[in-house]
Formats: sequence, structure tokens, C-alpha cells
Amino acid sequence: MAGREAGSPGYERAARLVAARMAAAGLQPLGDNGTWYQRVSLHEIAVPRAALAGPGGTLQFLREFTVAPNPSLPARLTLPIAYRGYCAAENLGEVRGKLVVCHGTHRADLPSGAQREAAVRAGGGAGIATIADPGFAVEPPRWPFAYARDVAIAGQEPGPDPFVRLTLNAAALSKLLPSSTAADLIAAGAAGRPLPAIDGGSAALSFAVTQRALSSPNVIGVLPGTDPAKADQAIVLGAHLDGYGFGSEVAGDRLYNGTLDDAAYVALIVRLAEKRHGRGFARPVIFAAWTGEEKGLLGSKWFVTHPTRALTRIAANINLDQLRPIFPLKLLTVHARTDSTLGVDAAAVAAARGIAVQDDPEPERNLVRRTDHWNFMRAGIPGVNFVFGYAPGSASEQVYRQWYRTGYHKPQDDEHQPMDWQAAADFNRFFYALVARVADQPAAPAWTANSTLRGSGH
Repeated sequence: MAGREAGSPGYERAARLVAARMAAAGLQPLGDNGTWYQRVSLHEIAVPRAALAGPGGTLQFLREFTVAPNPSLPARLTLPIAYRGYCAAENLGEVRGKLVVCHGTHRADLPSGAQREAAVRAGGGAGIATIADPGFAVEPPRWPFAYARDVAIAGQEPGPDPFVRLTLNAAALSKLLPSSTAADLIAAGAAGRPLPAIDGGSAALSFAVTQRALSSPNVIGVLPGTDPAKADQAIVLGAHLDGYGFGSEVAGDRLYNGTLDDAAYVALIVRLAEKRHGRGFARPVIFAAWTGEEKGLLGSKWFVTHPTRALTRIAANINLDQLRPIFPLKLLTVHARTDSTLGVDAAAVAAARGIAVQDDPEPERNLVRRTDHWNFMRAGIPGVNFVFGYAPGSASEQVYRQWYRTGYHKPQDDEHQPMDWQAAADFNRFFYALVARVADQPAAPAWTANSTLRGSGH
């Protein structure tokens, strides 16, 4: 479906297909006005063309740098360059009117991205150029970027902001700073070692900015429950239907297929509906294919603020995303495992199938906040999401890391990529059993008393 980018004709075709399959499976529509669709109005700001040239040469847009779109980006400007290491506020020095180059480390003892930007803004910097840290091995930088687009729910788009926010490919730093020091700075920054302050040279920048209105639907159906006493305890099953669409070419291919991210798992929730043939669980089960996840969890955000079933009548969200069936399923990471009884349910179902469970071993990636169950949890509804786990140093870890280098948000995430079909089947059966347990058991899902994530957005 042409990569199913939110707002595209390919996405609309995919939405119609999912709705037709839901209808044929015996679900009832739960979109707007008795339809299968909950349409979300969106606003896109894009930078189709940009240029950046430093003392050492011109950087390739989307391959060596990208920019955060904003309607106030100037058509042209030239800025002095100030390299400031990790850009801690206390070490920033004079940066007024400059493009400040910062090493984008993820280390807990060094400034975060928000702290770096706040420091540069407070110092009067005209912009920040963050080096994508090649030392962040758990999720290495992805180059090229598919495109430079910012999509928001209509009316919630960012306001005018002349501050320039760039991301730099570490390999291109020598085009902004003296080439004799760039490699040493990257190595030191990747290792978290002290970094110097360097001034000199200037950067010439130019940007083309476009804006447009878009519309893209969530696809939502419901399987009514069989127990009237549990009618107000619906379980939401969700996966995101949108992908990246067309973007920068990688190995001769511009179509970002999004097979495992997340078409396969939209298919799985549809398949569960088909297996039920209209036979309900004790609780109602809502089947949702979300739009705009890749643009900021927009479809699920719209649903929890404009629910087609009152949130007080929804007991839990089981989300399917971040799943990569490319090595054996022996260990399953369960996001928010200890925050609700969903974690207990997942552990019990997994144990019956010889699968161990664990908390997120890489919290620095912030995966729990990077997919659609997060919006439900922010709204006070228990949620859960899963990632295939592996033993450190194992062959499975090697496969996983390689996929993030070559498949994640790239055209190569297609139906021809290597998959472990037994692992896929093992997860599918786990999912079917988990849904049955949560939807049929006497007690509704509930938060644990010590949860730190309950209602995180309020």
C-alpha cells in the first residue's frame, strides 16, 4: 500500500482493506457516526530542500544532516559555528547568534537533548546542531533520514520559532570543524570523555518550507462482550497502520514498506477477529488500527481525547508494536510489566509456553513512551507492549542489532526479509491466549499500587 504514510492514498486503501476485513469477521463499527473510521485532521510542515555548507564542504541533506521543520525557518542565513561538547549550561560560554554544535549523548550523567537545547536557547544561540551519537550502540543513528516532515494534529502544530534545530551525521562533522580534530571529538564524545570548546568558521544554511492540511483515519471495530456485568470493561487491542511511505533511497529502493513496523501486527489483530467469527469474550474487545504513530502517536492520542467509547468504559490496552520475529522467542520484554495486572497475565501466559519475561533492559531508549499504549497509560488506562528479548552477547542479539542497523525505518523492512516463522507463530499464540485470559477472567485489569506510570500525562 505504498508504505501507508498517514494522509496518503496508500494509507486510505489500507484503511479500507482493514475495515472490510473487520466487517467480514463479524465486528461492529466503532468509528465516528456509526462508521469504521475515526478521522483525524492533521497539519504537515515539511522541508523538501535544505542546504548546509561549512568550512570543510557541503553536507548532503538527509544523508549528512536533517532539520526539524518549522514555518519560521529562514530562506537563507549564515551563522558562526561554536562547538561546545555536551552543551552543559555551565560550560557553554558565549554562543549568542551562533550555530552551536553539541554531542548528542544518551548518558544519564550528561545533559539530555532537552537540557542541551534549553541551554543553547538561554545563551542566545541561533540554532543547535546535534551530532547523532555513533556510540549509542543500543539504537545506532539511522542515516539516511527518510524525509524532514513534522505532522501534528490540526490546531496543535508548533508556532513560529526562528531557532534552527539540526541533526548531524557524525561522519560529516569534519565539514563544520577542522578535519584534524573531528574524528577525535567523535571518539571522545562516544566514550563520554571530556570535550573542548571550539570556535571558528561559519555555516551557510538555506531552507524551503511547505505546509499542508491532511486527513487520516483510525480504523476501529468492536466485538461485543457476552457478560453484561463486564460491559464497561472493554479491552482495546491496537497496532499502528501507518508507515513511512516513500523517502530517501536506500540501496536503490525508496519505498519504506513497514512490514514488521507495523503491518504484520495490524494483520494479527485482524486475524484474531477472524478466528472469533463474531463469538464474543466476556468483555467487549475493541480492535483498533491507529494512524499517525510514526508521526508522534497521533491517532491513539486523538482517540483518548475524543473516544468513540467513553474511557471510563475501557479497562486496558494491549498494544502490538516493536515486535521483530527474526530470532527464536525464548524471552519477552514486557513494557510496564510491574505497573498493572497485565504484567501478571503476560507472565503467566508466557510461562505456560516456556517463554521467560523481563523488564526493559534498555530504558535509555525510552521505548515505553514510543508507541501507542503510552497514550492510554497517560490517560489512566493500564497498557502493555512487548519486544522480543535476547541474552546479552547471543546470536539473537546480533540479529536484533543488525535489524536496527539495516531494517528499522528503512525500505528493507519488507516481506522478503529473513524471519523466524516459528517465533512469529509462538508470539501469535501467546497473544491469542493473553487476550482470552484478560478478556474472560473474573477481575478487570488494574493498576498496581506502586505504579510510577499511572496517569503519567496528568
